Amino acid sequence: MIDIKLIRENSDLVKENIKKKFQDDKLFLVDEVYDLDITYRDCKVKADTLRGKRNEVSAKIGSLMREGKKDLADKIKAEVGNINDEIKALEEREEDLAAEIRKRMLLIPNIIDDSVPIGKDDSENVEIEKFGEPVVPDYEIPYHADICEALNGLDKESAGRTSGNGFYYLIGDIARLHSALISYARDFMIDKGFTYCIPPFMIHGDVVNGVMSFKEMEAMMYKIEGEDLYLIGTSEHSMIGKFKDQIIKESDLPICLTSYSPCFRKEGGAHGLEERGLYRVHQFEKEEMVVICKMEDAFTWYDKMWNYTVKFFRSLDIPVRTLECCSGDLADLKVKSCDVEAWSPRQQKYFEVGSCSTLGDAQARRLSIRAKGEEGTYLVATLNNTVLATPRGLIALIENNYEEDGSIKIPKALQPYMGGKKVITRK
Repeated sequence: MIDIKLIRENSDLVKENIKKKFQDDKLFLVDEVYDLDITYRDCKVKADTLRGKRNEVSAKIGSLMREGKKDLADKIKAEVGNINDEIKALEEREEDLAAEIRKRMLLIPNIIDDSVPIGKDDSENVEIEKFGEPVVPDYEIPYHADICEALNGLDKESAGRTSGNGFYYLIGDIARLHSALISYARDFMIDKGFTYCIPPFMIHGDVVNGVMSFKEMEAMMYKIEGEDLYLIGTSEHSMIGKFKDQIIKESDLPICLTSYSPCFRKEGGAHGLEERGLYRVHQFEKEEMVVICKMEDAFTWYDKMWNYTVKFFRSLDIPVRTLECCSGDLADLKVKSCDVEAWSPRQQKYFEVGSCSTLGDAQARRLSIRAKGEEGTYLVATLNNTVLATPRGLIALIENNYEEDGSIKIPKALQPYMGGKKVITRK
């Protein structure tokens, strides 16, 4: 959510930003907020004026009573009562206007950084850099689900019976490899100085509205029937929500956290679920990183964070590249974002395995997260980045380490988490 001062002082900038995101259907919201804000401030001024008048008039009552002028004092009391009624009506009007303004402000996208390329959707994202040499072996690499099934490591048929499409059983060495990836990602980030955290896997609706747009929530979140609880789509939701309505000591910044969680997503719409494989599913696991810092430090941390994901995958000998997300591909709260994509030797192209974003003070404003320093309190910046989301990370690992005989090499970094095992073979 942007600062309303931008609409008061530079509504053209806000409208231009909406156009850059190809959301022209939201332009009318800026004018509506502008007009509602004028009415809101006018009500506030009138209420403040009446409060001053009430205090001035009320001060006379005591002296009139002492002077025995009860009739005049009663008359002034009646006047005070009328003033109180007017103030109450204005306060109720203020509250209604504030709610209407907030409802619209939540729909207006955050101001994107000047460096963000302009484009309508993810097809216009821009490649930044490649890391590692993509290799295509001289033998065929099967589909990842077929590889896992051949190693007795995947059962989607049984999951279909218990839970439906979009779920899976991981079994044996494949399940262990999946857990090894998560554990290694955790330790990788701890070694970078991040504090490890396991958050709640359900959050209240006001936290959901604080961390994402309503459109994203509808597309992603599962709601618990009959309760004000949602299953998280990523641990970032819980991790940012942890600081809701808090004032953080400036000396405690930056706060750098890495968190593990299962994640639950509807995965509806154009993308849909993957019938056979594990790329797009309802349930997965994730190691995330979250940073809360001063606004002036946000882009420094942004660059550090996506670099950590690149280094993580390169430590597993998986080639990756980074893509700058264009304006139309940015979620409404994001200021700037990039994707990390891993090489698929089977498809001979890259696919997304992580995303890094800086959201400016948008989440902090929605959730009232502030820091306090010598010069007072101020909104903080929030950032998030995927260290590892798996099974996607598992797919990248399997494809880049698949051998012609059907076995999978285990990278050296993961071997301690696999009991020293160096290869997964068919039994």
